[in-house]
Amino acid sequence: MRRLLLLAALSATSVVAEAQSSPTMPAVNDRPNPYRTVEGWAKLPEGRTWGSTSAVAIDKDGKHVWVAERCGVNNCAASALAPVLKFDQSGKLVASFGAGMILSPHGIHVDKDGNIWVVDCACTLGATQASAGKGHQIHKFSPTGTHLMSLGAPGGGKDSAFFWQPNAVVTANNGDIYVAEGHSSRAGSNARVLVFDKSGKLRKSWGSFGKGEGQLDQPHALAIDSKGRLFIGDRGNDRILIVDQDFKILDTWHQFSRPSGIWIDKNDMLYVADSESGSVNPPHGAWTRGIRIGSARTGEVTAFIPDPETKPANTSSAEGVAVDASGNIFGAEVGQKALKRYEKK
Repeated sequence: MRRLLLLAALSATSVVAEAQSSPTMPAVNDRPNPYRTVEGWAKLPEGRTWGSTSAVAIDKDGKHVWVAERCGVNNCAASALAPVLKFDQSGKLVASFGAGMILSPHGIHVDKDGNIWVVDCACTLGATQASAGKGHQIHKFSPTGTHLMSLGAPGGGKDSAFFWQPNAVVTANNGDIYVAEGHSSRAGSNARVLVFDKSGKLRKSWGSFGKGEGQLDQPHALAIDSKGRLFIGDRGNDRILIVDQDFKILDTWHQFSRPSGIWIDKNDMLYVADSESGSVNPPHGAWTRGIRIGSARTGEVTAFIPDPETKPANTSSAEGVAVDASGNIFGAEVGQKALKRYEKK
């Protein structure tokens, strides 16, 4: 009897997840918000102000917060500031590095050994990005800021070379490195996910620009759950693709809206930041921007932190998202140039 009940419950869960995954489903804006917003939690040195940021991650210890910030504006091309910042639990800045190395920090990831991976998209510089002589790379640093490795050629590359406007990086337990590439929705843009072994050797490239199965449009975020499944935030297609580590598509979810950032915690809770629905993407205007929270196992959305901007003209709310071991959520914001902390009420 218990087995029958369990099978029935699993079947019901599958039906719910399938219903939630329709590209024409009604907007999921009505979930409760069990969090309060804390502004100004992270304290920069006197005289330094926040620039745009989409890059936030949690240290190996589950407590410290890493941010890659765009040097007070929207890029670091002409700045001597260190863009990679580490904050303690009180919001005090305790370390910084990376000055002169990074044009447009876009994503950040902390691997199982505590190393810091920073994505330099070089996508906020306009026409200057092609001749900058750096950018379009992934940089790996030790926890103390020693530069350990770079992936990609300085200045970037397309097609058989890499990268051109990379967005996100994540590492698997075996050391494989996954990189999402392509920050434009123009026809013919790069739109793929590449996987490298731990030494930096390219193993495979997957995806092409488009709207169909096996295609991508601005793959903007990456995360891996407890089963080793890769979650790809296919932002331009308003969906999350769930694939295995050889890129076999396992599921497609639309219920978390337009994904700019993805975080999965140790309990397989899924946090997805939407910073573009509406003015940036009018066809998706019924969806309210903010952070949707739910299960990476079932796909159910259980909570929602809405963007306080009711009619934003440009990108707003969190673009990057991370969650510490105590359940505090951190949202990295491009439009508002801020890092916000969200605590349980």
